[in-house]
Amino acid sequence: MIWRNFKLEYLLTIPGTLNNLNDYIAAERTNRYNGAKMKADNGEIVAVAIRQCMRGVRIGNPVFMKYLWVEPNRRRDKDNISSFGRKVIQDALVDTGVLKDDGWKYVVGFSDSFEVDKENPRIEVRIIER
Repeated sequence: MIWRNFKLEYLLTIPGTLNNLNDYIAAERTNRYNGAKMKADNGEIVAVAIRQCMRGVRIGNPVFMKYLWVEPNRRRDKDNISSFGRKVIQDALVDTGVLKDDGWKYVVGFSDSFEVDKENPRIEVRIIER
């Protein structure tokens, strides 16, 4: 019998869009509590999607994460979309218990891709165990 090393892959789909880094910076500059509320609100959006897509999933191995950011248009800069979004998503994965941690030991890397879909904006995260 030949055993192959299969890597498990999970798909997390978050409908709509999250705030971007510029939104977060502006909120932080007006009042630090506004920034914290924005991060918490975005984290709750992600947590709801995690509970729907990944119920009962607990990943103990290191992972590589492939992000697909599907925007309704090209108005927002790619780096602003992904930088705040990755932070919120990875923190929510830890907070919900899917990942043990989001440090170097558990998240070995990530990649970002971008598309436009006016009718169905979303974020797709492929989590690949290493």
